[in-house]
Amino acid sequence: MHMKYLILLFSLFFLVSGTPPGTFRESQLKHTRVKEAFANKEKTVMKTLADHGISRDSLQIYLRAFKTEKKVEVWAKNICDTAFTLVKEFPICEISDEIGPKRRLYDLQVPEGFYRINELNPYSKYYLSMKINYPNASDSIRGVKGRLGNQIYIHGGCESSGCIAIADDKIKELFVYCIEAYNAGQKEVNIAIYPTHLNDSNYARLTSGYSKNKDKISLWADLKKSYDLFNKTKVPPAVKFLPDGMHEVN
Repeated sequence: MHMKYLILLFSLFFLVSGTPPGTFRESQLKHTRVKEAFANKEKTVMKTLADHGISRDSLQIYLRAFKTEKKVEVWAKNICDTAFTLVKEFPICEISDEIGPKRRLYDLQVPEGFYRINELNPYSKYYLSMKINYPNASDSIRGVKGRLGNQIYIHGGCESSGCIAIADDKIKELFVYCIEAYNAGQKEVNIAIYPTHLNDSNYARLTSGYSKNKDKISLWADLKKSYDLFNKTKVPPAVKFLPDGMHEVN
């Protein structure tokens, strides 16, 4: 009898303090725009995942953005899988300024480097938006102290002043991917933002053209390591932020 009471107590504890499956999606669906996004894009996302043998209940995603090519890639896998598969590419509608990292407020630069999505905003001025955790540890070291800025998003619409705009129709679909990944238990969605595809020829062109800009060259060297490793293994490399603002990429 004592054991039965213990089991009952443990069950009640998890009902009160645990997070039952599906609650993240359900909480997001309380928002009108998220509801619209699922109404418009859920079937498309589910078909894309099914075509690649990926279950919504074990979904994990990884994002890459390329400024010159103006596109955002969605890579996905099941929790039990090792490698990610490219499942979707979204065109970037508008992206401000030029290649290179963001180093201060109002420079109109889109950041470059290693980030994560740290907020889903269903009330965005630009329909829906996903906040990028700029400034990261490297930006905080290398940027203008006290004037780094912080409101950097992937969002709908087609305007950019330091953000990645992918239009309303596309942000709906990307929002669904993110919600499904979080709903399946993913703790954070990582995104690597590149100046361009860092194949050998593009990288040689950048290092030659910007040879006097040590800040860009050192960042691009770290991004190149990440780019090559991921293209080879389809596994996002582990990135450690170093005290000088550089990265250890493994």
